Amino acid sequence: MKTSNTQTIAGYRVTETLGVVTGNVVRSKHIGRDIMAGLKTLIGGEIVGYTEMLAEAREEAMLRMLAQAENLHADAVVNVRFTTSAIAQGMSEMMAYGTAVKLGIEG
Repeated sequence: MKTSNTQTIAGYRVTETLGVVTGNVVRSKHIGRDIMAGLKTLIGGEIVGYTEMLAEAREEAMLRMLAQAENLHADAVVNVRFTTSAIAQGMSEMMAYGTAVKLGIEG
């Protein structure tokens, strides 16, 4: 399925808007990673465990959003956006959202 963070997809025109689709996931790292992240804050630098956690969460949220779009028989999702929020210490929610649409060939 095609996705775009813009209102259009090159070479196609939107023929029907099917509605907003979303996908979200809440993730946390285990206590060992939290301890290592805490130590990392003392010396600075990237906290790789959390970077990986957010990348995995973004991928899962995107897949869930696309599954919702497929259930609507969409051809694409446009205006795709991501948002995050802290749920609790060490837990983050990642949400993907966009507009499911039907496409026609531009021309």
